[in-house]
Amino acid sequence: MVAPESAPDPRAAERTLVLSYAPVDARGAVEALFALDDTLAAILRTTTEPMIGQMRLTWWHEALSALGNASPPAHPLLRALAGTDVPGAELAGMIDGWDVLLEEPLDGDAMLRHAQARGGGLFRLVADLSGFADARVAQWGEGWALADLSRHLSDAQQAERARKEAGARLDDRFAPSVAAQGRVLGALVTAARMDLGGRAAGSPGRVARLAWHRLTGR
Repeated sequence: MVAPESAPDPRAAERTLVLSYAPVDARGAVEALFALDDTLAAILRTTTEPMIGQMRLTWWHEALSALGNASPPAHPLLRALAGTDVPGAELAGMIDGWDVLLEEPLDGDAMLRHAQARGGGLFRLVADLSGFADARVAQWGEGWALADLSRHLSDAQQAERARKEAGARLDDRFAPSVAAQGRVLGALVTAARMDLGGRAAGSPGRVARLAWHRLTGR
């Protein structure tokens, strides 16, 4: 199962830095997409009853699907997402990646479906908004999602499986280097690799490595 959060995560400040790497004209939309991802993740990490979690995810699925079909919603995040011009159906598709985490037991197939819908979908949307095209985007997103999942699983065997699958998708060493428009994604991948390697979040070495990626795309 997904373990609840127990303390503030220093990755939050790091993630704020990374999102600043997005192209200026896409930054607000990219931040809204990751705010949605945070919101959906919080549902899983604060829900102890699967049925309640499913109800909350269903509400978001319906609200996202309705974007563009009605007047602007009152919810601040929904208003921000409506302003991204991303079709509501594509945003709602991200929820499929969270639904599977409510399944018991969480097997390898469920992990991969989570990675594809959450990470692959999110990274593709960010790439589109940023004007970035690269065949590796979906693979990177899946690896990023699996690396994050591995940190939140209470079962050691499940966590190790998620780490292994993440490592297989994040093995590419940016050859060729990542174009400027895609460095927000490249930095997220770099941070995920450092998580898998055990480099402490918030450490000066991590910040320096992310800055190097912003400058060079490597």
